[in-house]
Amino acid sequence: MDILKSIEHEQQKNKIPELRVGNTVKVHVRIKEGNKERIQVFEGIIIKKQGGGVNATFTVRRISYGVGVEKTFLVHSPMIEKVELVRVGKARRAKLYYLRDRVGKSAKTKEKVGARIENKEVIIKEDIVPGETVAEETENAIVEAVETAKQDEAKVEEAVAKAEEAVKEEKVEESKKEEAKAEEPKSEDKKENK
Repeated sequence: MDILKSIEHEQQKNKIPELRVGNTVKVHVRIKEGNKERIQVFEGIIIKKQGGGVNATFTVRRISYGVGVEKTFLVHSPMIEKVELVRVGKARRAKLYYLRDRVGKSAKTKEKVGARIENKEVIIKEDIVPGETVAEETENAIVEAVETAKQDEAKVEEAVAKAEEAVKEEKVEESKKEEAKAEEPKSEDKKENK
């Protein structure tokens, strides 16, 4: 299951617009016609949001030439250039299907008085430094860890060598002291013999 989540995470956009049901938005969509590519704007009211992760969608409804038109867009689709907020509408429901039966002014949501029109974005994942992929970052981290481990190993070896030298010096000093003690009784024996 983790593999699926990681693949989905790669496909998600870093930032997505904050979408609320009842708001009037302009959706800028890339359209390919042959070799040419252009951006078409679809303006309408968000009547529903559904799904989660990569599969999250939102449906926008508008009336053009007396006919109701609804389009469903994937939030993480690369074909969506941007979503621009036009009006902040009041909605007391999660799905505004009742607008389908209405015509004219009643087919709109009431506007929130004094609401700020801000194009807020929700950050889903952090931006990666341009030019470096995740694999390169992990490789660099591994190289740094190996270098620090080598440095630490060298320090440990130096400390061990110093400790061994100190132990050798202590042994040499102890052997000298023992030799000195061993020589002292011989000199005392000579004095007694005289």
